[in-house]
Amino acid sequence: MNALLYDAAKYSFWAFFGTIWRMRVHGAENVPKDGPVIFACNHVSYLDPPVLGTASPRRISYMAKEELFRIPVLGPAIAAVGAYPVDRKGSATAAIKRSVEVLMAGGSIGIFPEGTRNLDGTSEVRGGVALLASLSKAPVVPARLVGTGNAKRLAQFHVFFGPPLSLPPDRKATREEMANFTDDVMRAIHSLPESLGRA
Repeated sequence: MNALLYDAAKYSFWAFFGTIWRMRVHGAENVPKDGPVIFACNHVSYLDPPVLGTASPRRISYMAKEELFRIPVLGPAIAAVGAYPVDRKGSATAAIKRSVEVLMAGGSIGIFPEGTRNLDGTSEVRGGVALLASLSKAPVVPARLVGTGNAKRLAQFHVFFGPPLSLPPDRKATREEMANFTDDVMRAIHSLPESLGRA
């Protein structure tokens, strides 16, 4: 990750999102200041990754579908700010390994548990968050983005961060614990405010 480029992009996005969509961040104090952390977030818009990355007090690396890295300019740009490819139609082993490397180095990654944009709330939730939390022992910070699905209507953006959740740190989690943890993370995301009125 090119830290200078990442920070420059973040400040540019802050000006953009803060001016046009009046973005506000809530619960940033729930994000650990150092050490590995996984951000698990809802996903309704293509704007979600840059919005979450801009709102977070930590730099975030993302998995991104490998097709994006083949696009001139875009591919090198997202790679420079910490994105890495995942083959959504084949094996995700390389992406998982890269995620664990980032976390073991004390970094943070962002994951959208539905795996793709979930416009109506019916997408199947995947177990990647629990797997990475188990492999890295990193806490998971639930996050909820509000307003990004109505960006064309200039709805105000709100980003909510909840208290972190963790699997047992001193032993390998069982399959049942990982399944329950996935459910716990999704409940934590959905329990965050849907609007400023519930903040």
